[in-house]
Amino acid sequence: MTTAEIAARDPIEQARALLAAKPDGLIEAIAREAGVSTQAALELLPAEQRLFVAPERFEALWQELASWGTVLFLMHTPDIVLEVEGSLPVGSFGHGYYNIHGDSPIGGHIKAGNCRAIYLVDRATAQGRRACSVQFFNAAGEVMFKIFVRRDASRALLPDQLKRFEGLKTSFV
Repeated sequence: MTTAEIAARDPIEQARALLAAKPDGLIEAIAREAGVSTQAALELLPAEQRLFVAPERFEALWQELASWGTVLFLMHTPDIVLEVEGSLPVGSFGHGYYNIHGDSPIGGHIKAGNCRAIYLVDRATAQGRRACSVQFFNAAGEVMFKIFVRRDASRALLPDQLKRFEGLKTSFV
């Protein structure tokens, strides 16, 4: 059986082949095309591009991210890619949610108990730029939301946030 035939029969191998053909491809699109969860596709990236953080670290990680100033909060579903810039309010648990409210356009209620994995993702975009994000996954292996290191006017990653992101790799992994 050829590699192409194996990939056609095995969704993980198909995702692997899609990533090999387009290493900077959008993980959600690769996962959808291969018929695997986004988390399963993400796990196929080289280890240096994705670091696992235990979901039990949700609150501590959120509190660290809340100290970063304005971040890019992103939700990507099959129907919408929603991007909001704002600071992350420090939250608190109540009524089954992690509740975030404050002077920011980012607010609401997160079912933190549904978070089953967190990844620090550091990889190139289709434009060849480095992108750094913290991605929160649910039990189905789909992204709940992502928090990105922001860019300046020249599209470079903000140095202070990039330094903090790099620090997460040692303090949360």
